[in-house]
Amino acid sequence: MKKRILLISYNYHPEPTGIGKYNGEMIGWFVNQGYDCTVITTYPYYPYWKVQEPYYKKRFWYSVEEKTGNKSNGKLKIIRCPLYVPQQPSGLKRILLDLSFQVSALFPLIGLIFRRKFDFILTIAPSFQQGLLGVIYKKIRGGKLVYHIQDMQIEAARDLKMIKSNALVKFLFSIEKYIFKQSEIVSSISDGMVEKIQQKAGKEVYLFPNWTDTRLFYPIKNRAEIKKEFGYKPTDKIVLYSGSIGEKQGLDAILHAANDLRGFTNLKFIICGSGPYKKELQKIATNLNLANVDFLPTQPFEKFNKFLNLADLHLIIQKASASDLVMPSKLTTILSVGGIPLITANEGSGLFSLVKEHNVGLIVEAENQTALNEGILKGVNEDLSYLSTNARVYAEDYLSIENIMGSFEQFMLHQKKVPIKSRTKVQMETASSTHDMKSKVELASKEKIHAELGSKN
Repeated sequence: MKKRILLISYNYHPEPTGIGKYNGEMIGWFVNQGYDCTVITTYPYYPYWKVQEPYYKKRFWYSVEEKTGNKSNGKLKIIRCPLYVPQQPSGLKRILLDLSFQVSALFPLIGLIFRRKFDFILTIAPSFQQGLLGVIYKKIRGGKLVYHIQDMQIEAARDLKMIKSNALVKFLFSIEKYIFKQSEIVSSISDGMVEKIQQKAGKEVYLFPNWTDTRLFYPIKNRAEIKKEFGYKPTDKIVLYSGSIGEKQGLDAILHAANDLRGFTNLKFIICGSGPYKKELQKIATNLNLANVDFLPTQPFEKFNKFLNLADLHLIIQKASASDLVMPSKLTTILSVGGIPLITANEGSGLFSLVKEHNVGLIVEAENQTALNEGILKGVNEDLSYLSTNARVYAEDYLSIENIMGSFEQFMLHQKKVPIKSRTKVQMETASSTHDMKSKVELASKEKIHAELGSKN
């Protein structure tokens, strides 16, 4: 008999980025393996913070979609629930969003309780409260509860001052502790997050990282032609941020870098994506008269591989307090195209350790504008092709959807850990040896960057 999976999450396909993208690909993989899957979700709204077409007119009530697998006899049923979506999300409004889904999702969940039992109930945090819906189903009908954590939501809300009440934070942690206790499997997406969650859960946490499709996202050699296609000169150095645009990410630092480095006339910054803080960033850029910054909308999927290959350097900006509470989902696709990421993360964080261990990018101190500026100049002026090689090898070895999902399936079915890595580290080690040969010139290069910064100020 085919296994049956229930996914509960307010982010799902066709959301183009973030958790919705990964949930859609995960369930698609299970369906193509022959599983019968049901999804309780809402209408796609992220990263735009507005329900998207063709769902906009349906947003106030429930709807159902049914599909079958392309490669198997698996089945998929999607139940979409109404949701409160704030145009300008704040701490309070996000809580209301979470609660509205808890209430609206409860009704279809009750209906499913009286039908054939699910073998696995997958709940995704955020929102962490969705784990309670999984607990309700499990208590009445049974099945294995899988609680998967994409972001450490409570800690992030506390550390970023989105929730200021210590009593409320303590209460939320007590709810989460109950969910941990009821879950057969707790998982998360990075080593740093796994370690932190194990400390508070008091049980083993499985590493279930985000992935990329290395067949769809790959390096393209002729970057000069791609730059011309997007309206830039072949000699332009493109620094790209592509992702959601929120107030708490510290993306103002990109504009300050563009302002500080405006003397480098071939340096062009692109901020691509949607989010509640985009208009504010555009206003700041206008006030600073930044002719070297372009704002672009989220790119269509069919152009996204080429668009990522446009960049000489990819920015991943995080605040210091969030570096081990969230793992930027955009990193997987950047590595898959052989992009060179410049990441703000402090020593001791999981993201810092990952990048340093596998030598797949540049790291600078979080919330340090001078370090960011220097990192940008290093990224566009030096030959860092060895980082590009390492990035692609790492994506093929560790981030393939087939390897990651196959390993996770075995753990779900048998509690048996299967290594994700599929190949040897020979290519990465070869590229790293090239890096060692270049290390002797790094000090001189850094002194040159300081001199260039000084001459431009």
